[in-house]
Amino acid sequence: MSVITDPVNRAARALPAWPIYVGSMGYAGWLLYLGLTGGLGVDPVKGLEHALGEAGLYMLIAGLVITPLRKYAGINLLKYRRAIGVSCFMLVLFHLITWAVLDVQRLDRVWADILKRPYITVGMVAFILMLPLALTSNNWALRKLGGADWRKLHKLVYPAAVLGAVHYVMLVKGIQIRPLIFLGVVLILIGMRYRWSKRG
Repeated sequence: MSVITDPVNRAARALPAWPIYVGSMGYAGWLLYLGLTGGLGVDPVKGLEHALGEAGLYMLIAGLVITPLRKYAGINLLKYRRAIGVSCFMLVLFHLITWAVLDVQRLDRVWADILKRPYITVGMVAFILMLPLALTSNNWALRKLGGADWRKLHKLVYPAAVLGAVHYVMLVKGIQIRPLIFLGVVLILIGMRYRWSKRG
């Protein structure tokens, strides 16, 4: 196993985390460009909204996979977790802004949709759970809270991830495989984390 993990861990130690921020924000900018130039189909606002949301889910899964990789495979990518988490939040925030500003366009309708449409309610709860994680993803917050309390707070990522995936499942019409795969992967990764914690 060390034949694989040692080179990966050496590369991880050498490579900085900042390209994750640049890559994720660059991708969001690219999606916006596609939307403005007709590259996202006949409804560019919906295309942009869905693409940003899905990108946020990918980043959320990437963050969840870091601990199982370290515990089960010996691959240590912990230095990238903050960058992945903050990038995930920004993509989800852009997803929310696209929906509220470009799609719905009126504050009263935004509030009405949150109350009336269950999939939007679930998505908003997931976003609210992510807010304290994003606000405390810095060294100052870690020092103020202390390591134990900071780790407890950041366990909110688990219900946020489940709700985000459920939001995707509820969003699509009918039963579609892709959203169910996202939900299944999230549940498996959280289950692996829980199983390891119980063993510890």
